Amino acid sequence: MTKTSMRWLLTIAGVFLYVGDIWTDIVLAVKYFQEEQYVWTGFTVMFILIGLLVTQIFSYAWYWDDLNDPLLNPEGKKEISDMSKPGLVVLHAFGLGIFTRYYHLLKEGFHVVWTKSNGDGVEKLREVHKKLFCVATDLSMLKLFETFLESAPQLLLQLYILLGHNKVSVIQCLSVAFSFCNIAWSLVDYRRCLSLPHIREMPSGLPTAIYILYKICTITSLILCYSLLLILSIYTTVALTVLWLLATIWTHLLETKFCSGRSLEFLYRAVVGVILTFTFFNVKGQDTKVAMTTYYIFYTIINIMSPSLMALLKPELQTSTLLLTISGLICGCSVLGLACLILYYVQLHPRRVQREEDEVDDPGKETKSLARIKNFLKP
Repeated sequence: MTKTSMRWLLTIAGVFLYVGDIWTDIVLAVKYFQEEQYVWTGFTVMFILIGLLVTQIFSYAWYWDDLNDPLLNPEGKKEISDMSKPGLVVLHAFGLGIFTRYYHLLKEGFHVVWTKSNGDGVEKLREVHKKLFCVATDLSMLKLFETFLESAPQLLLQLYILLGHNKVSVIQCLSVAFSFCNIAWSLVDYRRCLSLPHIREMPSGLPTAIYILYKICTITSLILCYSLLLILSIYTTVALTVLWLLATIWTHLLETKFCSGRSLEFLYRAVVGVILTFTFFNVKGQDTKVAMTTYYIFYTIINIMSPSLMALLKPELQTSTLLLTISGLICGCSVLGLACLILYYVQLHPRRVQREEDEVDDPGKETKSLARIKNFLKP
């Protein structure tokens, strides 16, 4: 099986994880409503709707950009991917933007992977693969947004309910499992899309394993810490909101230029603020040594402070098996995550290839889709 066909099959796996994550959360919200747990119902539904709404907004805006891009649509057609402008509005109004992108990626990818070439030239095949790459990367960005707007907050909420209220059910466990798997998958998918023309090919195997382990461990430990702090005091939500605001303001001060419109750029910065609440994110592709070091110093402080406060303020739990288990997971994930971070960035991180000025592609000939990708995908 070729690498391309494997990626096509993995895309199908991504669809099932996406559907499973949303489905379990919806069923869980219905369960909470039937149990008259209206606050938990509200938060569960809120995270579903926020993730869905924001991804539809970005998906529609990117379709619109591509439709108005003279390089992608030189003939000025009123349709893109066999969809008219009114059709795009209807699909995204019903929350089907990501499903539409999955459909076109799988459909076009099927013809490339599973059908024989009809003698197309090298240049033609290169253009087809370039188009598929843009489609796949736009989808990867949307999945990353959805993950940190829906799956990560949902995982935090359900862990808080499970650990703090002793409310355990099969559907809760399924929701937690799907949220965790969806986070892991979006990180894997994001990592796969880092192979850009201006970045050396990122090999599979050890570098990918170390990168994913670093991300999963640091995110898991931070979510567990947040859940312990929420159990201590519900006002931790205020602190998390302040943390999000600070991260959003920092992103704004960096003057990111990811979106074509100003309003959409502000929304993007707010989304990045949410991502930074859970993991470090290279916002502008600059040297992030100082920013990353500062972030993970703060991360280490939270990971030490959370179980310590739990033990001090609730001494009856000091010998609790649950607290000892959670503290052990936080400590283990923190150490392993930071160790993998250091190993990855010192030994395994692909360096940007420095090219001469005359070798750089003319930015005037770059599609909006590729420009968006280059502004977003930074290792």
